[in-house]
Amino acid sequence: MRWMKRIFRSRVGLVLALLGDVLLHAVPRGGEYGLKAADLRAALTAQEQVTARWIDLAGVVGTAVGMDAAGKPVVKVYLTAPGVAALPATVAGVPVVPEVTGPIVAYGAEGARASDEPVDPKRGFPRPVPIGVSTGHPAITAGTIGARVTDGDHVYALSNNHVLAAVNQGHEGDPFLQPGVADGGRDPEDALGTLADFEPIRMCQAFVCPENRIDAALALTTKDELGNATPDGGYGTPRRRTEEVKLGMTVQKYGRTTGLTMGRVTGVHATIDVGYGPGSARFVDQIVISDGTFSNPGDSGSLVVTKGTLLGDRRPVGLLFAGSNVNTIANPIDLVLQRFGVRIDGEGP
Repeated sequence: MRWMKRIFRSRVGLVLALLGDVLLHAVPRGGEYGLKAADLRAALTAQEQVTARWIDLAGVVGTAVGMDAAGKPVVKVYLTAPGVAALPATVAGVPVVPEVTGPIVAYGAEGARASDEPVDPKRGFPRPVPIGVSTGHPAITAGTIGARVTDGDHVYALSNNHVLAAVNQGHEGDPFLQPGVADGGRDPEDALGTLADFEPIRMCQAFVCPENRIDAALALTTKDELGNATPDGGYGTPRRRTEEVKLGMTVQKYGRTTGLTMGRVTGVHATIDVGYGPGSARFVDQIVISDGTFSNPGDSGSLVVTKGTLLGDRRPVGLLFAGSNVNTIANPIDLVLQRFGVRIDGEGP
């Protein structure tokens, strides 16, 4: 009988643990999960009705579903300057909230401010190097190694197309460096591996803007060359399991320029026009993170992870690639991982 009681208690404990995890993710935290589904659907529908028309207006760089000060879903419209576009106060009963962001650009290292971190992520590191530090194709300045990922047989460095593949100009087998060229990296002595794959970025041509969903690339490397945790002072090792991003969610990242920073998800389902050297590209289904201190040029490629929950801490949600003085833009991480058939090589569960 004792052995039956032990089995019963262990199974009950497992059920309670699983139930606790479900309840933890269902409880509203600071507005993160407190949105009414009907209000959110109405805002998504309103945004979809106007985005194709509004984003082509002069001075409009994007739209998203966000929240107002009362925690109600709204349609956000991102502008290069105040008053550049005449917008209604509501769409289908959903408030419209203009936000001046200035132009949104892919974050190469130009104009990057120095990190305040005790460990300088711009320097070269002994192998295996940590994630969250300077990297790049030899033809670019510098970006950030976001994470170590795996397909089960090989390990790769994950970052952006414009970091590892020089905005579509790279070729399979090209080296990637640590640190990046802007930080003193040189080929071949600082090569960390080779470009394996990237999702091409489709640029706007004339008045036609193809839709992009990710700015991402993989470079083949080894565990001897690349670790899976940030340097001392960072958030540590990301979790293997990802989490769906939600409005109001508190997130963190560790990047080449600004080190460890925290922010808040203020926009989802965003359509954003992003400036690159060769031109502009339109991205859909993006994540918007505030405030302007979350990232800076050179942080492109950083992995965005959750912050603050016991079981959900350090769960990947996005891949940082662009921004302005006000906001940061990230690809949903699941879109990135699905594209390449890989998973985060991190801690479980």
